Amino acid sequence: MAHGPLESGRVPNSAMESHRWRIHEVVPDFTLEDVWALPVEGGADDFPALLELIASLDPAGSDSRATRALWALRDRLGTWFGIGRTTIPEDRVPDPPVGELPIPGSTETSLAERLPEDLRDTLAAEDLGSSLFSPVYRTDVEAAAEISNRTVHGVMHLAWVDRGGGRYQGQMAVYVKPRGRLGRGYMELIKPFRRWIVYPALMRQIEGSRRRA
Repeated sequence: MAHGPLESGRVPNSAMESHRWRIHEVVPDFTLEDVWALPVEGGADDFPALLELIASLDPAGSDSRATRALWALRDRLGTWFGIGRTTIPEDRVPDPPVGELPIPGSTETSLAERLPEDLRDTLAAEDLGSSLFSPVYRTDVEAAAEISNRTVHGVMHLAWVDRGGGRYQGQMAVYVKPRGRLGRGYMELIKPFRRWIVYPALMRQIEGSRRRA
């Protein structure tokens, strides 16, 4: 029986919350901001290819002029107000790096400190560590990476969702924990830009990279 392409785009948070992903054990105090079905599908063993694809992306180099302008503006504001950058500095060290600031409401500085024993030391080459995100863990069907700056501590979660019939699809979820009023205000300010400009441009970049692969 022939199957058409799986649909991609933003999906309800329940698509993430209804599944027993391991990330739920690690970020119970974080807010789930967005969930996106990615334009990437494959077989049960293709999750590493998704991780490699995501690690190769450069959102700041998007073909969307609006997206590039937003990233540049965020970096300019980060420099002016000391809230950190969103793109990679020349020395490739995040500003500030994960591990420097505590997770809001906690003494922990990295989610790695929260991992259950079986999720520790699970990282490999496809570890999402090519951007400002620092890898936290990975399994055969999910992986998480974190970012820390002076507005939020955030998490990108990637999952390989079983759609039935031997077909799997990539899914991305974003969790955040704002740093006080500044962080909450910043997240509210960028929400419409993130949902209507940045993420759709990222979906197009993913689709383009997948077709070129």
